[in-house]
Amino acid sequence: MRIDQIEIKTNDIQKTKAFYQNLLGLFILENDQKSITFQAGTSILKFVEDSGFNSIYHFAFNIPANQLEEAIQWCQDKVDLIVLEDESVVTHFENWNAHSIYFYDYNGNLLEFIARHDLNNEQVGEFNSASILNISEIGIVTENPLELGNQLIEEHGLHFFSQNTNTEKFAAIGDHHGLLILVQPTRNWYPTQIPSESNPTEITLENDENIINLKF
Repeated sequence: MRIDQIEIKTNDIQKTKAFYQNLLGLFILENDQKSITFQAGTSILKFVEDSGFNSIYHFAFNIPANQLEEAIQWCQDKVDLIVLEDESVVTHFENWNAHSIYFYDYNGNLLEFIARHDLNNEQVGEFNSASILNISEIGIVTENPLELGNQLIEEHGLHFFSQNTNTEKFAAIGDHHGLLILVQPTRNWYPTQIPSESNPTEITLENDENIINLKF
């Protein structure tokens, strides 16, 4: 499963532009007074301005499996990586065979670079903005993650992520290329103390050559 596009809200287009264009180095596809759209690897990331919006999203970008340390170095003069309880900035997801680092954008969204070692996506050379491969995860907040997951499976032929322990509080739909992370309201977004909230989100997926449009 691949995430072709996500559309989410921002309360400040200019802060969004400054972060994703000037700091992350993403190419702007479209920009007007009310929205801005970036190319993020093979995915498209679109923000629509809503001055009254007062919440955050969590989403992740896949990076080359062999370039986590290079990504940490690249981030050092750009963002403050979130430090974990063990004073490291790296999370090891053993069941997922992946390592992640986390940071915030200028609007407070929780972002993640994740190196998935089951993907054959190694790259040579220095890490830079072109090393961002695609949007690999987007968090979706729902009262019953398992129920929503089963609904998506029935209606769109999707599947639970086999390397995740899917529960009534937390479930994942998809695979290493793209995941919908389904969580209950007020569950803290790992690794922060920020409770999750349900926010308007539009997603375009590609699964088995089928294009799926979802709106939450």
